[in-house]
Amino acid sequence: MPDRLSRKPSTSPAGTPAPGQRADARNNRARLLQAARDAYALDGTDVPASAIARRAGVGAATLYRHFPTRDLLIAAAFSEQLGQCVAAVDEALKDDDPWRGLRTALTKVCRMQAEDRGFSAAFLTEFPDAPDVRRERARAEASLARLVQRAKDTGQLRKDFDSSDITLLLLANNGVLQDCPAASMAASRRLLAYFLQSCRPTDDTPLPEPAPLRLDDLYRAPRRTG
Repeated sequence: MPDRLSRKPSTSPAGTPAPGQRADARNNRARLLQAARDAYALDGTDVPASAIARRAGVGAATLYRHFPTRDLLIAAAFSEQLGQCVAAVDEALKDDDPWRGLRTALTKVCRMQAEDRGFSAAFLTEFPDAPDVRRERARAEASLARLVQRAKDTGQLRKDFDSSDITLLLLANNGVLQDCPAASMAASRRLLAYFLQSCRPTDDTPLPEPAPLRLDDLYRAPRRTG
């Protein structure tokens, strides 16, 4: 999909329906979003815009009218899931047991990655045209960092654990899902179980220095496809 088109968009900057949009336009937008979610879940976010338009049963011009940039289409397609991700992490912060809260949050995020290849790719991609995505993702990262600190403060998480280790987990989980699609859920659960066991303060063997990783440094610029 081209970065930008000259025609006036019928969406707000966040990819939400424009005020006063006709019923047929709202219906087309809903069909496009569902087609995008279905395609991204199966094949990731590199699916061409033309394929999404065909899947929705509309023309390319209709797609571009609603979503002038690829960023806006992906952001709108995954806004609900990103909100669920943030809510899961926020809910985990309410748990009186910091370790259980951290474990629950990571389990939910990894499961969301395993269930939808598109969400996994979108979570690790930078979208300049979608500030709402960046804001929600930053909120999730901040809450995860708080979960980590709570578990360390109560002695339930090894002292040399670093928040960047969560980035390692998400990257590793994403790689497992890409390379083992037929067994993605089982492989993801196994990987997470190993990770969680290694995080417990039962082994005082020091770890190597943390890798200088933050999700902000790893976001991939989205590939433009027509």
